[in-house]
Amino acid sequence: MFQPSFEDLGRPLHDTTFCVVDLETTGGSPAKGSKITEVGAVKVRGGEVLGEFQTLVNPDESIPAFITVLTGITDQMVIDAPRIAEVLPSFLEFAQSCVLVAHNAPFDTGFLKHAAAQLELPWPRFEVLDTAVIARRALLRDEVPNVKLATLAARFSDVVPDHRALTDARATVDVLHTLFERLGSLGVDTLEEVRDLTAAVAPAQRRRRHLADGLPDGPGVYLFRDRDDRVLYVGTSRSLRKRVRSYFTRSETRSRMGEMLAIAERVDTVSCSTALEAAVRELRLIDAHRPPYNRRSKFPERQSWIKLTREPWPRLSIVNRVSDDADYIGPFRRAAAEAAVAALHETFRVRQCTTRFGKEPRRSPCALADLGRCLSPCDGSADAAAYAVEVERLRDALRGDRHGAVVERIDAKMREQAERERYEQAGVWRDRLTAFLRGSRRAQRIAGLARTPQLIAASPHSDGWEVHIVRHGRLAAAGILPRRAATWPWIEALVATAESVATPAGPAPAALVEETEAVLRWLEQPGVRLIEGTWASPRWSTARHLDRYEVHRSMLTV
Repeated sequence: MFQPSFEDLGRPLHDTTFCVVDLETTGGSPAKGSKITEVGAVKVRGGEVLGEFQTLVNPDESIPAFITVLTGITDQMVIDAPRIAEVLPSFLEFAQSCVLVAHNAPFDTGFLKHAAAQLELPWPRFEVLDTAVIARRALLRDEVPNVKLATLAARFSDVVPDHRALTDARATVDVLHTLFERLGSLGVDTLEEVRDLTAAVAPAQRRRRHLADGLPDGPGVYLFRDRDDRVLYVGTSRSLRKRVRSYFTRSETRSRMGEMLAIAERVDTVSCSTALEAAVRELRLIDAHRPPYNRRSKFPERQSWIKLTREPWPRLSIVNRVSDDADYIGPFRRAAAEAAVAALHETFRVRQCTTRFGKEPRRSPCALADLGRCLSPCDGSADAAAYAVEVERLRDALRGDRHGAVVERIDAKMREQAERERYEQAGVWRDRLTAFLRGSRRAQRIAGLARTPQLIAASPHSDGWEVHIVRHGRLAAAGILPRRAATWPWIEALVATAESVATPAGPAPAALVEETEAVLRWLEQPGVRLIEGTWASPRWSTARHLDRYEVHRSMLTV
């Protein structure tokens, strides 16, 4: 029902455990022989300190004088300290399952990875955040002249960094929490969003971030528009602000979206009460605007139905819309409709010509009559009663009452072709049968809801109950019933404001078929309760046959 979105999968910052680490070393590059002299780390979660780790490390070499002046760590202080071979396993255990955080993280993680490689220890796949990079994204130049730890700590921490590992790690914790508070005011509150914010993004893409400013932080639909007000793309999300912002981060890698963002000038939003309402409005807007960057808007007019015509000598016809009370199944894509008709024509001997006949036609028969595949009403030789019986058998199959005749006939064709080792042709017949069964099942599912004048249903919501009013398969109203509200007066008010929906023609719903199917998926979710109206989804007939052929789809391949 909903497009997958990053905020739905994100890990809240307040529920994530971070290990903030700082190292002191004998130099600036482990590749050039510099060694670790001290490790300090603080484990935090939700603003609470869970533990601290601190130890000096014997580097097995003299500490340069300028390092001693900078850090205060002397050779005498580390002579009895454990070596990195003892320290690193203990630190990795302390940091297990945490997100590593450091100020100028490549420096600290570089030394730790180098030490692990030398000791032949596997390096865990830590996720890493760099407070220096976050500060560059979250703070303005007029707030701090630079993002050095000493500069940030002077503004955001009571701890004064002194080039000792644990002290600097504690100062980094305060800086991290302040940066998270600042990002929270911008709607960034998950680990994935912080990573996207700090990732390398093309300048042209980042410059468009202002389009997300001021958007509501709730469910709804968003529309990207160009300078001529043309709708470029329509999407939906549980959090409009977060979803639109994600388009301007590293998480957005689709090339077509890059093209779209380059010409987008603004983003409009439609706030919705529920996720179902948002999904429905998205479908309607895509259908109305045909946005060029929505894949689903491609060729929507190619939706077809199979119709059994109402005339003296009925036949099957493929049509683009339902306009009367004839018998239909579908909708299909055009190719699938043609395949399904082929399966039906193989089973039922109704005429395949498109000429309109009177009650007593006098024309020349076609080859199908000679082959026994048509009762041949065209030349007047067909018995009207026998033809009516054949049409009624076909009508039963379309209504879902008797699929067995179609299944048995096409199954026999498949086996016949397979026995002749004509597996490709057997596959064609399998696909024709599957197309018919899929269209029939789809028609069965939507027909019940399309015939229902009004259905009111509710499902649990964090703020009470989400209530939907459905009329002839169309979502007419949606809202959130508060926990302590008077139920029936509230529902009566929602009904009074619901959209008026006219009774549709034939079996089609009074909405896009995709909308009715979205409503059906919601109705089938656990916990949904019917308040008014009745509805049932057919469970057997078509479905049991379709499951058989879809599960064994490759049985005829070699």
